[in-house]
Amino acid sequence: MDFALNEIQQELKDQARAWLSERYPLDRDWDAPQNDRWNELAELGWLDVAEADLGFVEEALLLEETGYALYPGPFLAHVTGQTDVFGPGGELTTVDPTRPLRRLPNGSSETPRVRAAMAAEAVGIAQRALDLGVVHASTRQQFGKPIGTYQAVSHQLADTYTDVELSRSLAYWAAWCVAEDDPQAGVAAAAAKAFATEAAVRACERSIQVHGGTGFTWEHPLHRFYKRALWLEGFGLRPAQLRAEVADAILGVAVGV
Repeated sequence: MDFALNEIQQELKDQARAWLSERYPLDRDWDAPQNDRWNELAELGWLDVAEADLGFVEEALLLEETGYALYPGPFLAHVTGQTDVFGPGGELTTVDPTRPLRRLPNGSSETPRVRAAMAAEAVGIAQRALDLGVVHASTRQQFGKPIGTYQAVSHQLADTYTDVELSRSLAYWAAWCVAEDDPQAGVAAAAAKAFATEAAVRACERSIQVHGGTGFTWEHPLHRFYKRALWLEGFGLRPAQLRAEVADAILGVAVGV
């Protein structure tokens, strides 16, 4: 299978990045009520990609970009059909104040679609954390040199880069498997969510370290991306449990966590 984006997919991704960047810039008033611009999403066709002969892979690309912009609306819930669990107006507060939860109904479980969608959003968060870290390391100077020239900084960003690229590969694979109803959809989605959500958390933590004192301030947006990453990592089964599922699928025997 070819994971390279075709022309339509790349254009969709680029347009989503531009639209979200204009409406949800980093310097926005984060504490003010956030407009989810739901009607505009409908006009863009994001709420019914099937009308444009698109599918879940394209929805995953949009989710990646909503993660990159830290979009405040319930697009993830819409794509996954989980508005009864984490749609707007949830009754349980979470680490991410933009993502309240409702109490899970009996018998509810994560589906491959839910896991793949969360992995895609996590990729966007990790990429944004990396980009913020790279910009800071390239412009912040110490002893007359950009701090990115020091190994203690550059190695952290290099590690994040490799995490992001592997996360993206796994997320795209999972999205394709779900879209094509492939037999590997379950294991692909478990692998993608386990790795991508952990990678997003690590990316935010490294970027906070790279930013130094600035990264730990309440005014810097990094902590908000960090909270979304923690939310994604913590929803449903933990990464260690998901890896046990993957091991079980590979080895054919139950693996303890």
